[in-house]
Amino acid sequence: MNDNSDLKGATLNLNSLLEYQVGAVVSRTLIKKESGTVTLFAFDEGEGLSEHTAPFDALVQVTDGEAEISIAGQPHRVAAGEFIVMPANLPHALKALTRYKMLLVMIKSD
Repeated sequence: MNDNSDLKGATLNLNSLLEYQVGAVVSRTLIKKESGTVTLFAFDEGEGLSEHTAPFDALVQVTDGEAEISIAGQPHRVAAGEFIVMPANLPHALKALTRYKMLLVMIKSD
């Protein structure tokens, strides 16, 4: 299991930490603690995550490309350099309009 010790104390480019794969969604967990997670995702064009909910707010920052992120049935176009907060317990889905990478930050709280 990779403990990501290669990330600690280093200046890195997020987009270089994960490569696109044809026809796939790939991810790399950068930080995993009881209090939350930080995960980098790479989506090939047309790929996505089906509608689901999460018990905590989640911040999605797109670092490359463009995605459609639907929250409670309302679509939002989010491009590189932009972010959106997905509220807890509302259904959301993600679809790659182009190949895109995103950083997902989820902080768990009561």
